[in-house]
Amino acid sequence: MSNRRAASIAAFALVPLSGFATDLYLPSFPQMVRVFHATPAQIQLTLSVFLISYGIGQFFAGSLMDSFGRYRPVIIALILFILSNILIILTRNILVVDAGRILQGLCVSFIAVGKRTFFVDAYTGKQQQSYTALLTIVWGTAPIIAPYLGGYLQVHFGWTSCFYFLAAYAAILLMAELRYSGESLRYRVRFHLKPVTKIYLKLMNTRDFSIGVVILGLSFCLVMSFNMAIPFIVEKIFHLSPVITGYCALFSGIALFSGGIIGRFLGISHLLKKAIAFSLIQCMIILIMLSLSDSLDSIFLLMIFVVVIHLIEGILYNLFFTHCLIRFPKNAATAGGITSGGSYIVLSITISVLLTLLPNPGQRTLAYSYLILCVSIIILLVIFRKSILKGNQVEWSEKMAEKIK
Repeated sequence: MSNRRAASIAAFALVPLSGFATDLYLPSFPQMVRVFHATPAQIQLTLSVFLISYGIGQFFAGSLMDSFGRYRPVIIALILFILSNILIILTRNILVVDAGRILQGLCVSFIAVGKRTFFVDAYTGKQQQSYTALLTIVWGTAPIIAPYLGGYLQVHFGWTSCFYFLAAYAAILLMAELRYSGESLRYRVRFHLKPVTKIYLKLMNTRDFSIGVVILGLSFCLVMSFNMAIPFIVEKIFHLSPVITGYCALFSGIALFSGGIIGRFLGISHLLKKAIAFSLIQCMIILIMLSLSDSLDSIFLLMIFVVVIHLIEGILYNLFFTHCLIRFPKNAATAGGITSGGSYIVLSITISVLLTLLPNPGQRTLAYSYLILCVSIIILLVIFRKSILKGNQVEWSEKMAEKIK
């Protein structure tokens, strides 16, 4: 690499791209319904197809990039991402938008994996630990900033401005990558399908790990249910500006971020007890929200419930994400890919089911979505209680063995 510092700055700037690609255009949903003569569910589907392709891409990107390098796949992905945004801007066919979003999901998955592993490749020791810890914080800024920015873009320039922004953002970082970055992979691993498949199957057949991935997907789905419904609630029910949608998403993001910090301090010891306790509290709050949904005549009152529910969800997400990432220390990269990619696949499938069952976005619909997802998580925790407890014991044994060594 010609300039490691500049390449690192470019890598950090690319990390939030997935958050921008999902959340930036949320305030534009109602206008896109009118422009494309589509239903709200069809516009929401453009987000669902992105998420599923993003999840599938991450599932396999790590293994491929360990064999074929990081730099070229990221450059190709950035070029295709820019072109896909131009395609979406020019078309008025919702199926073409779906195709463009599928391509974007695959591109962003390779960019995300490539840039996360860049810091492992380029740095060692305390620098590596410092930079990789900072990744989560940088990634967490996009869901907070993106809808807020998207609301202003929508009000002043319309729905296409969001995709112009994404194309311009990617183009600037493409130039930075071409100028400053390079191949960071030090040790290429030959791609052999059979051993790679064996590792994937081993991890996915470990019940506490696979349950954790499903719970992560359902947890993320709870948040995305809000993100997909809030533009219509703000504009159609309360008749407010898209800027208010951005503020609502901002408070949701802050709640999630705060929950994640709390979850980090709580740690994953006694994971099951903590998860069930927080899930039951969350379920009670959702039931109160559902009972009052017809009388919540202020966006402020609605957001009080949302902030508390999302704060608890941030805690749960952090607990299970940490559990899954450290469950297999000898296959950490693969475990990370399956955790992230698998949870997005679960998210996408669940979102599609919810859109079919509850196609009309509103306060009551949002409350029902919350309730379905929360109860599903509680049922999983209860049914697979023994598996999760066994996973914690195995994890503790592995840590003790490492200490003895």
